[in-house]
Amino acid sequence: MKQPLMVVVPALALVLLFGCLPALPDNGLSIDQVQLPPGFEITVFASDLPGARSMTMSDNGVLFVGTRKQGTVYAVVDRDDDHEADATFTIAKGLDSPNGVAFQGGDLYVAEISRVLRFENILSHLESPSDPVVVNGSFPDEGHHGWKYIAFGPDGLLYVPVGAPCNVCAPDDERFSTLMRMKPDGTELEIFARGVRNTVGFDWHPDSGVLWFTENGRDWMGDNKPPDELNRAPQQGLHFGFPFCHGKDIPDPGFGKNHDCGSFVPPAAELGPHVAALGMKFYTGKMFPPEYRNNIFIAEHGSWNRTTPIGYRVTRVRLDGERVVGYDVFAQGWLQGVRAWGRPVDILVLPDGAMFVSDDRAGAVYRIAYTGAAD
Repeated sequence: MKQPLMVVVPALALVLLFGCLPALPDNGLSIDQVQLPPGFEITVFASDLPGARSMTMSDNGVLFVGTRKQGTVYAVVDRDDDHEADATFTIAKGLDSPNGVAFQGGDLYVAEISRVLRFENILSHLESPSDPVVVNGSFPDEGHHGWKYIAFGPDGLLYVPVGAPCNVCAPDDERFSTLMRMKPDGTELEIFARGVRNTVGFDWHPDSGVLWFTENGRDWMGDNKPPDELNRAPQQGLHFGFPFCHGKDIPDPGFGKNHDCGSFVPPAAELGPHVAALGMKFYTGKMFPPEYRNNIFIAEHGSWNRTTPIGYRVTRVRLDGERVVGYDVFAQGWLQGVRAWGRPVDILVLPDGAMFVSDDRAGAVYRIAYTGAAD
């Protein structure tokens, strides 16, 4: 009985002390530790990107990367198409958690906590960006879950989440715990979905156009509950349960009384508990084998509120049409024992079919490709 305590207690102590698992000593990027299915390889596309988080790409291949604590937005250029970055430009610095980035019509949209900015004609101003235009500055300024992932939907609207300003609560402001959307000029802002604790990644099914999104479960309900969620929102106006219910049928101990979990939209899939599921993308490329097409890849940032750490990996959700039939690990190795040298944040499928994965702990963007040459 003593041996498990010697393993578990130090891990929990590290979590409680640091708020997340401490990094391994700085010995450079350890991508040789990342395990992938046979035939896949991972390389470093760009390093020296402190806090690299959400990603978007222009039509001509310029990669834009947001950050959270660093307040910086980067532009990364691969001029010779050798799959390694040649130049990095700082588009903005000193912003308020500019996590979210989206590109449309030559303009770069950046989401801070309380506002969305637009850098117009950005490709002509990478070296000396002009001041941005404030598209909408009416979002709450609460920092707890205030950082945002943003993306344009097939309807041409910009989707912007507003996370819960707490671990679990029911604030009076109806904008909290929602996914909102608006026109590119910031007008006609409306709530699309409710009962969403915090989503930092979403995408639309390439065939049906239906929105799918990840959601982080609440903390302090134990090691194994609640699960993080993968949700499906086929229409506006749905409620996904927070703060009353978690997962498919777990009432909240404080807010779940007198609420029927069956009255809310259940998740399309329950993910690992506390894995911190962030960025997700449907795989629409042609490089990977055919069985990967229209699968969902999820960047799991990694647990902090769990005795034994979990996450710190990229997972794959297999679909049959729009029904989830499998949830498996695709890439792992950023977590070594109880310490992690990297934390995946976002996924981006490239025009050539390869996939980018950002890492805010290592400050890097990786490229995962299929070579067909199994080990």
